[in-house]
Order: sequence, then structure tokens, then C-alpha cells
Amino acid sequence: MPRPLPRPVVAALPAYVPGARPSDDRAHKLSSNENPYPPLGPVQDVIAEAAGRVNRYPEMFADTLVAAIAQRHGVAAENVVASTGSVAVLGHVLQAFCEPGDQVVTAWRSFEAYPILVRLTGAEHVQVPLTSDARHDLAAMAAAVTERTKVLMVCTPNNPTGPVVHHDEMVELLATVPRDVLVVIDEAYVEFVTDPDAAQGGRLLADHANVVLLRTFSKAYGLAGLRVGYAVAHREVAAAVRTAATPFGVNELAQTAALASLDAAEALMDRVRDVVAERERVVAALRRQGWDVPDAQGNFVWLATAEHTTDLASRAAARGLLVRPFAGEGVRVSIGSPEANDAVLALTAEWAPID
Repeated sequence: MPRPLPRPVVAALPAYVPGARPSDDRAHKLSSNENPYPPLGPVQDVIAEAAGRVNRYPEMFADTLVAAIAQRHGVAAENVVASTGSVAVLGHVLQAFCEPGDQVVTAWRSFEAYPILVRLTGAEHVQVPLTSDARHDLAAMAAAVTERTKVLMVCTPNNPTGPVVHHDEMVELLATVPRDVLVVIDEAYVEFVTDPDAAQGGRLLADHANVVLLRTFSKAYGLAGLRVGYAVAHREVAAAVRTAATPFGVNELAQTAALASLDAAEALMDRVRDVVAERERVVAALRRQGWDVPDAQGNFVWLATAEHTTDLASRAAARGLLVRPFAGEGVRVSIGSPEANDAVLALTAEWAPID
């Protein structure tokens, strides 16, 4: 019997695999790079107050929030586009600039949503392998650019492996890549970065009209459940992305919570510093155990467990530790509470480091 069929590209898309969710409150969910802390009390209060307004549409383009974000970045409001998480913003960027036959260059392994978002546009996803120390190979990425390339994406810190791209490396890349190629810098974890040589997105954006920055309130700000992200770009680029964006995409609760979180940024950054301190403690302990851990600059660590990945993730789950396995490659472990991190270290101490 005839039936409606999706576009071939949709039928062939890889499935996005979310982090495992706990079946009870005793498990430690370390699979989704969430902030282990709930929103601050004042942020929870404004969310509760805003719940009484959800019978009304929110601001269509989150204008009040966008103005506050723009002020924080020292740009005009017309340079900022908000949507439902930085994943959705990236989708809008690709929809605005890519079509069938185009190419999008990324490092790989990198964020799992990239190939899905790229292929939905009909563009070809060009994957450039990471270096042996789990970093972007920017020279190889630049060499992969062709006349068909519309977008080159850099994830820094790289999810799931952890290292950042350095500022001088990005300057060199932008001097090499043609100016009509959009360079998207995904900075979802930038608040956790402590490397003094890390790329400074704001400076790169100021100097290059083809740069787009992606940010999110999901990680450092602890609003993953409300889905708020944004892009910062030059006016013409931002206007195109805004045209592709879903009307009223950022809901009322999300807009309200993000604004309150910006107002509470100092207190929230104290929490970020606590997460970073735990990250450094975990990395040091893992290395003492013999693990070769890449430079961790997000709120997670990467263990290259190769063919043992699925088995080790299962063993972790049996102890109430939900981690994110990438079959045949490695395990990403989010930094959680000190108790959760101690449980991870107790388990990794029993695993022979994987060569």
C-alpha cells in the first residue's frame, strides 16, 4: 500500500543519542554535561512567577533578553539571535546559508548533532579527524575547504574530547579560509575554560565579518531544561539567521529565567569555579591512575576506551553512574557533585588504562 515517504536525506540521518536518564534518584547522571547545581533561588522565583503568563505568547524574538545579551557582549541587539538552545541556533545558521551541494567542514569526533543538522540542509558533511591528542587539526580543516564550502565549524572546547582551540590558531585559520566561508565557533562550554591561550571569540568576531559565535544558557547557567541559546554575528549574517529562526521560539519561562540568570551571573560563576575545581581534581586523579586524559576545558572529561567503551559504560551504569559512551571510541564523563566524582574515580581505579 502506498504511504508517505520522508526525504531520502531524512531517512538516512544518523540518530542523535541523548545521555542516559536515571531510573531512580540514587543514580548519578553524568551523561549530558549538565550543571550539577539547580538554578539559583531568585531564578527559580522568577520562573514560578512567569508561569502565570504562559497563556500569552512571549516576545517573538526575545527582544528584552537579546538586548541584555548584546550589552554583555558589547554589540548591538541586531547582532544577536536567540533560539531554543545553541543547537537550534546552529540549525538556523545552516538553513540560512547552506543548500544541497554545499559542504560544511567540521572536526570529528565532535558534537553529535553536527552531522544531523548539516545533512538536513542537503549539504555534505566533511569530517576532518582530530589530532592524536584529541584536538582540532585546523591546518587539515583549512585544507579541506573547497569552492563548495559554505561553513566551517569549530567546537571549542571540543565536545566530547575537551581541548580548546588557541587564539593564535584561530587567527591563522581565519587568515587562510576564504572570506565567503562562514566560520562558526561553538562556545557552549566557554565559561569553564581556564586555558589563557584559548581563542577569544569576541575579538575574532570584531575582526572578521564571517565569524559567528554560538553560546548557550544550558551549561554554565544551569538552564538545560528550558533551552535557551544564541548566536552573535555581524548584522547581515544575524539578519539571515533571524529570518530562518522559529517565530516565538524561546518560551516565556526561558526568556525570564535567562534574564534573571544574567543578573545573577556573578553568583553563577562562583558555581562554575566550583565545577572547574572538581574537574581539575578529577583529571589529576585520573592521570595518577594512569589514564591519558586530554586537556579538559569543559565540564567533562574524555576517556579513550576504544573497543572496551560499551562494556565499561555498562559497568558504570551497574554502579549507578550514567556516562556517555561513543561506541568504539571513548567515554565522556560529566563533572558532577563531589560524591558522584568520587564514585567515578573509585570505578576508574579498577579499570586498566586502555592503550
